[in-house]
Amino acid sequence: MDYDKNNEVYSKVVRAGKRTYFFDVKSTKGNDLYLTLTESKKKYIDGRETYQKHKIFLYKEDFDKFEDGLRDVLEKIAELNNSEEYSDASTVEDDHSSEVSFEDL
Repeated sequence: MDYDKNNEVYSKVVRAGKRTYFFDVKSTKGNDLYLTLTESKKKYIDGRETYQKHKIFLYKEDFDKFEDGLRDVLEKIAELNNSEEYSDASTVEDDHSSEVSFEDL
């Protein structure tokens, strides 16, 4: 596996308006792969250009669950965009099996 001294294996940059998203595949010392998702947004504070960044670390044991969750919400968005009869109240599903409490984190 080829990667640089910062353990980066692969990187993808997606520019979207005022935001830039970085998808970085990295390797641990034990050669396990993980993903960092970074959102960078340009802001001006007191006339100075700064960047606000938010980062998520996604580890291999969570890849499948993350992919399933992302696919599910993207499909729901597509479904709702194609439906003329939805309201904010009808978009919330009562699925307690995937409920997460902040105390669990």
